[in-house]
Amino acid sequence: MNYKLTIEYDGTRYDGWQRQSTTEQTIQGKIERVLSRMTGKDIEIDGAGRTDAGVHARGQTANVHLGFYGSDEEILEYLNEYLPDDIGIVSVERVPERFHARLWATGKCYSYRIGIDSCKSVFDRKYRYPLGKKLDVVAMRRAASDLLGTHDFRSFCGNPRMKKSTVRTIEDILIEELEHEVKITYTGNGFLQYMVRILTGTLIEVGLHQRKEDSMPWLLEQKERKLAGVTAPAQGLCLEQVYY
Repeated sequence: MNYKLTIEYDGTRYDGWQRQSTTEQTIQGKIERVLSRMTGKDIEIDGAGRTDAGVHARGQTANVHLGFYGSDEEILEYLNEYLPDDIGIVSVERVPERFHARLWATGKCYSYRIGIDSCKSVFDRKYRYPLGKKLDVVAMRRAASDLLGTHDFRSFCGNPRMKKSTVRTIEDILIEELEHEVKITYTGNGFLQYMVRILTGTLIEVGLHQRKEDSMPWLLEQKERKLAGVTAPAQGLCLEQVYY
């Protein structure tokens, strides 16, 4: 039987989603160990994508092939009983045998939170980038509008040796100015390594008037990572949802 898991986690103390031979501190590795304990077999799961060290998720998905080990609810309860408190399984549901969390995904939604005042946020410090400066949100929205649609986003790719296509489609970039923060929500058909964090770092520079708001078309054309903004810190980023 093939099961789809919807997963949320606080990525602060983890070395990212993907299982690694050099560390046990990965989200995938933790879930696989609990499933292996449950079944008495070596279990591997397939995630919808890899989040980096320190990045969070409210709606990561994965699929796993298992025999019958109880109802969906019983599997859910077992996982949540034995997983660490900073990893939670939101739902377990049976899906077609051919379903694959990554290959069947049609899009993803990420959010990024930026603290814009000088107040120290004790309870949000792990989930928000404490920039501590006001941002020109109008200029950021103007710049973001030029990033919508289908483009080659090589300038926003963190892998300089990327050989696969760097063309992606961004459907929406919502920039909200809240009381203590600016929140940017990105929706697209897929994102390159560090892409959301580089986009955010670039838009922050626009908001600080360190970069012109009408420079995005030029930046896309150059296809040079070094010309884009800094990579924003991991803690502000959260994978909100994977679409199918």
